[in-house]
Amino acid sequence: MPPLSWRHHTLIQAVLSRGPLKEKEFHSIFSDVTGKSLDSHKQLFNDYLGKINMELSYIQFELRACRNQYDGSVYYGVINTVADEQSKLGTKYAVPQIAFYKGIIEAIVQDTTAKGTISNIEALNIRLENQSGSSEVPPALKNFSMFQKEKAIHEFIQDQWLCATSDGNIGLGVRSFLDLRSWFHNNEVPTCDVCNEAGIKADLCLNESCTVRIHKYCLKAKFSQTRNEKVCPGCGTQWPYVVTKAEAVEEEEDTEVHQQPSEPLRRKKSRGSRQVQEEGSDEPSSRRLKRSGNNEDEELTGQSQTQPLTQASRKTKLEKLAAVEVDNAGPGPSTRRATRTSARLQR
Repeated sequence: MPPLSWRHHTLIQAVLSRGPLKEKEFHSIFSDVTGKSLDSHKQLFNDYLGKINMELSYIQFELRACRNQYDGSVYYGVINTVADEQSKLGTKYAVPQIAFYKGIIEAIVQDTTAKGTISNIEALNIRLENQSGSSEVPPALKNFSMFQKEKAIHEFIQDQWLCATSDGNIGLGVRSFLDLRSWFHNNEVPTCDVCNEAGIKADLCLNESCTVRIHKYCLKAKFSQTRNEKVCPGCGTQWPYVVTKAEAVEEEEDTEVHQQPSEPLRRKKSRGSRQVQEEGSDEPSSRRLKRSGNNEDEELTGQSQTQPLTQASRKTKLEKLAAVEVDNAGPGPSTRRATRTSARLQR
């Protein structure tokens, strides 16, 4: 395989230096470095990602996309695919901070209501002794104060390992959704019934005995169609999903686009039908062509089809028409002058 070009390196460097990038921003960088629009070069974009990941796999890295389960936005980031002891050393966090982070993650994913958040007070009250993994608790965990916990939470949010939700609670950050995909699977975190990803922030079935959970953005994709029955895919219980006005209008527009022919197509069809009607008539083709001209041309053309005129007969007919016009108009000025002159000569 040929080596990566400067365009590939630019994409990798942008993600590494800026952290996880929103889909729109990452696509914009791709368009800038390649000069290609993603709308018309989707396959080229996929080829770039495949080639980058082929090279990154040699050092146990991967460029992948994930969804922020709180707002449904897509992000791109580079993650480490091997959780060995060497990779654990590549962090700026101290042992108590890592233990505190693990405690927050476990508290969020173990919530049976799938809210995907915990309050700030709940986070500060997490006991680090449970994260030691041994009967003897290290002094660093025992002496981790409330002030140090608050400072650690602020750093986790700044580095996108955690996030602060609009209601003031603490949730998982984009980096956690990127890096912890395999951890979610290994710890058997309940998954979304639609996308099969971990359902950290999701809606639950109303049936308490049913374990189905679905992300909000997956619910929109599944139930936004008004014709679809809004029931739980697991037990068939009615799912309380309300289609918003914007979704209904969008669906109606999509239906009209698929059902109604476009305006140029309808015009083309009308022209075609008129042409068929004209071809089916018994009227001579020359007369149909002359109809777009003036009426005199049409009359002459019609006469030429029914009764051909010779040069002499046409001249005779024109003379007769001129004589009729003179008779109808009466004596003009020139005729009166000729009459007066002949009268004087007779005198």
